Amino acid sequence: MTDFTPENILKVRDDREPVCFKRIEGQDTGKSAEFELCDGTFQPNWLHNVANFNTRTLRERIEPWLTALFQSEHLSLLAGSGLSTAVSLMATSKNGAGMDTVKFPKYDVEINVAALSSAKAAGRDSVNIEDQIRVANELIRGLEILNKGKDASTLQNELKTILTRFANSVLAGETAIAETGQNKREEAFNALVTFLMSFASRTGTRDRVNIFTTNYDRVIEIGAELAGMHLLDRFVGNISPIFRSSRLNLDMHYNPPGMRGEPRYLEGVARYTKLHGSVDWVQTPDGIRRIGVPFGAKSVEPFFDVAGFSESAAYKLMVYPNAAKDIETAGYPYVDLFRDFAAAICRPNSTLVTYGYSFGDDHINRVIRDMLTIPSTHLVIISYDDRLGRIMKIFKEWGRSAQTSLMIGPALADFSTLSTYYLPKPAIDKTTFRMSELLRQRMGTADSSSQSDKSEKEAVMEGNKL
Repeated sequence: MTDFTPENILKVRDDREPVCFKRIEGQDTGKSAEFELCDGTFQPNWLHNVANFNTRTLRERIEPWLTALFQSEHLSLLAGSGLSTAVSLMATSKNGAGMDTVKFPKYDVEINVAALSSAKAAGRDSVNIEDQIRVANELIRGLEILNKGKDASTLQNELKTILTRFANSVLAGETAIAETGQNKREEAFNALVTFLMSFASRTGTRDRVNIFTTNYDRVIEIGAELAGMHLLDRFVGNISPIFRSSRLNLDMHYNPPGMRGEPRYLEGVARYTKLHGSVDWVQTPDGIRRIGVPFGAKSVEPFFDVAGFSESAAYKLMVYPNAAKDIETAGYPYVDLFRDFAAAICRPNSTLVTYGYSFGDDHINRVIRDMLTIPSTHLVIISYDDRLGRIMKIFKEWGRSAQTSLMIGPALADFSTLSTYYLPKPAIDKTTFRMSELLRQRMGTADSSSQSDKSEKEAVMEGNKL
């Protein structure tokens, strides 16, 4: 590998090392995109004696590989901020809510110094609002221990205001998507549905796909709703769902017509976990509850004007580890959420796909690294870019090249391109499988539909001629 940062990086199947390539400059955007290898990168076997290649070539290389990986015994998706950004860009041409830092009227310098130290420990050179809020919560608890109740109360009030603004900025990103033009919104939501269904289209007898996200918004939830997916999480109830620590592995079944006593697993079901909390979670005296904030709401304040919620306010919104009175609740509910994450991916024959995750959370990275100590696991990293170089740094440091696939760059991870060309078919397609078997029996060769250069329609026409 050379020291420069290439535009696109691909490593799948039996590639010995990542392949770096870029789009040919001056190309007419109306034509099929063509690419060339970056200077200094090695010539892979699948591009032997080929100077230029296009999306079709990449599809032949990537789609069968991802389709095989998605049929692993255990499949998980970890979606970072890049997913919300991709949907927002498609719908509104804007990035959506950011993680920019804020200014605290009091203890601002102390909070930023400690936040920077925390960020560097996690491998990040800059501070974000999460670092600041985490430190502010710890500082509140410290001031209470020092019997500086007035300072603790002042800082707590400041934190309420900051959290409310941050929550409203997250909602503003949702509102922008909800209020954009119908054509753009439908285009973005269709791509989101295709993306999610590529993961959820597993037969009911297989282990459910696990969807994890570090985002506070409800982009995945609205996508699942449009797709008709059923999301199973730790919340129980309908009017005001409450978080439960006991996970009973609840599932969904149905009774086929004419059959009694033999329920079957329902398809299109996924287990869902928001690792960092959500914009519609609040901490109440009886536990963590999810409030009914509609997608596209302007503000969270009106939804606190409910008996039992008024004391929660925005201070306990999104459920950061708050300055609790007793240490036992300090990590609640994060200890349960991360236990689910580790249990889902750290087991044999497991595949984890990350999309839009920049590997900036050390507590998440540790679990992924532990997963890769199991030889039959595989990690697929899909990211629009690697501006900070963290992904390639981790790829080299971990040294698990054979268990890692890379798809980095706009030619590979653009949301629309990825959903259209590279992800598996977003449906449980048993018909194609049966057709493949029929053609194999008739022709004595592999089905042409498994090759990306022929469409399924061409394969059917070829079979009809026999």
